[in-house]
Amino acid sequence: MACKRGALIVLEGVDRAGKTTQCNKLFEALQQSGRPAEMMRFPDRTTTIGKLISAYLENKSDLEDHTVHLLFSANRWEMVPLMKKKLEQGTTLVVDRYAFSGVAFTGAKPGFCLDWCKSPDVGLPKPDLVMFLQLSPSEAALRGQFGEERYEKSDFQRAVQNKFQQLMKDRSVNWQVIDASQSVEDVHKDIMNHSLKAMTCAQNQALAELWK
Repeated sequence: MACKRGALIVLEGVDRAGKTTQCNKLFEALQQSGRPAEMMRFPDRTTTIGKLISAYLENKSDLEDHTVHLLFSANRWEMVPLMKKKLEQGTTLVVDRYAFSGVAFTGAKPGFCLDWCKSPDVGLPKPDLVMFLQLSPSEAALRGQFGEERYEKSDFQRAVQNKFQQLMKDRSVNWQVIDASQSVEDVHKDIMNHSLKAMTCAQNQALAELWK
């Protein structure tokens, strides 16, 4: 009997919305319940491409905006063979940021249209569920360590939020909006409920391609 595939579950949101905390909690809860799961985050700063991105985000280097966008996309593509292998083996992937962040952050810069921003990521594995942690940029700015990296400025985060709202109009992607101003435990409960449903649906469906 063929192995039932794992689900590709993505958490998105503005900076400091609690994505990493919630990815960790979801990953741990799935593991504790005996469901095979692994966690990934983008950018993956450990790869050669990821190190270039990390230096840029930490303001240690400057790169042209189109170049940066394509590096972020390349960083996702280099992980695709591993992602597909894990999913086919029945492992659910909990992913902290994905292509939607890439599009929203570049799209928030002057002179970029969403179609151009999406094009390098067309054909990536399509998530079974994308949960957007909704938090106002003003609330995010009050959270710890905000402002340490290049994009953590409230005006820019508002522009990013606006681009996410445009992306969420795409009904071909399974978006769920989570109120990230709730307690950590309440946010986790919401995320867990949506994730279990998505995992059940994914088991008997082929992995699709994003934006195709």
